[in-house]
Amino acid sequence: MKKVFLIAIIFIAFLTAGFAQNHKPEWATIKTPNLRCWECKKRLEDYMAREIAQTESGIIKMQINLLSGTTRVQYWPDRVNLNYIQTAFANAGFDADNIKATEDSYKTLPPPCKRVEEGGGPKKGKPCHMQPF
Repeated sequence: MKKVFLIAIIFIAFLTAGFAQNHKPEWATIKTPNLRCWECKKRLEDYMAREIAQTESGIIKMQINLLSGTTRVQYWPDRVNLNYIQTAFANAGFDADNIKATEDSYKTLPPPCKRVEEGGGPKKGKPCHMQPF
């Protein structure tokens, strides 16, 4: 009887350990200060769509806020980590938190998408966060 009880406890422990491995998706907010116009938003969305398709990286969705310069990303933490996502943003040409954009991809961005200290960003009287009609 003790052996059956012990086997049952071990079996339950293994089942519990197996279910504990299933992580829930997490949200992260990434500062993207030079992501301020609709054209840059489209560039990042297209780049990340290719990245997700090629690697099945575990990124579920993104919500880009052009006015605040932040991007919320939902992802599976057992498939991808936050540093990977930030690096993908940098490879697309955008600063992400403390990771600077790669030089080659940054050069391809249009002038409004450049860093403010380099003359980029919205200009007075010319908001760039709305797509022109």
